[in-house]
Amino acid sequence: MVGTLDGSLIGDSDTVVEDAPGTTGWQHSAPAPDMAHRRAAPLPRVNILGVGVMPLDLAQAVETLDGWRRDGRRDYVCCVSVHGVVTAQRDPAVRRALNGAGLATQDGMPLVWWSRRAGYANTGRACGPDLMEAICAVSAARGYRHYFYGGSPIVIERLVTRLKQRHPGLCVAGHRSPPFRKLTDAEDAADVAAINAAQADFVWVGLGMPKQEKWIAAHVGRIDATALLGVGAAFDFHAGATPRAPIWMQRTGTEWLFRLASEPRRLARRYLIDNSIFVLRAAQQLAGLKSYSVD
Repeated sequence: MVGTLDGSLIGDSDTVVEDAPGTTGWQHSAPAPDMAHRRAAPLPRVNILGVGVMPLDLAQAVETLDGWRRDGRRDYVCCVSVHGVVTAQRDPAVRRALNGAGLATQDGMPLVWWSRRAGYANTGRACGPDLMEAICAVSAARGYRHYFYGGSPIVIERLVTRLKQRHPGLCVAGHRSPPFRKLTDAEDAADVAAINAAQADFVWVGLGMPKQEKWIAAHVGRIDATALLGVGAAFDFHAGATPRAPIWMQRTGTEWLFRLASEPRRLARRYLIDNSIFVLRAAQQLAGLKSYSVD
């Protein structure tokens, strides 16, 4: 089963492989072996409570991913939020996953403000839903292939349908709604094989924080795709299953209030407790009273 933002739990579903390579006039080409895991010069990071966040805006994130595809790079993306930073304080595996990402974007405005204070005046927000939309918008022209992994069967079907309607020519190589429970080794191997058979450039993972971060970190060497991208609520937002805050709230750092009002029982701890922890520890780090290492 998988849990969605509307609180539903859905059982196992089959993998769906859609557009096969070559059916749209474009042939996926695997990179040469010596290019498969090549890393370019590391992007700058801002240390926020021991999590190295990259001060890029949305356009820079899109072009970074396009560069990975051209270079045959295989890596993963984490969209880091305040919730993610605080979760990393409790769970070393999450901290390692976030700090090991080839691209760790700023999902929340507090992280953007911190990066600007650190000297990156032109940085901006690059959250999961916006990154998905921006990549899909240029996909037809650039020949990108996509695979979607996560969400409930209903949500993922709506997600794919709506994205194709908004972006004519979008190539969806396949999608899969995995069960909510822990997969067996055989099930996991079957999912990896199905994703690789689809020959996708971008594998979008919507399993929720922190499950998706651990999943992509564990699978980056096994899945042959340019990027595995953990985007969480993007599936529900783009599927129309959950409303998103108005633009002005997204830009002013108050989107969390909208989400809390929409789902108070599920999100109360995340926003009321985790946000308070973040504010306290951020004040300590900025005042020089406490230091954190990015490991």
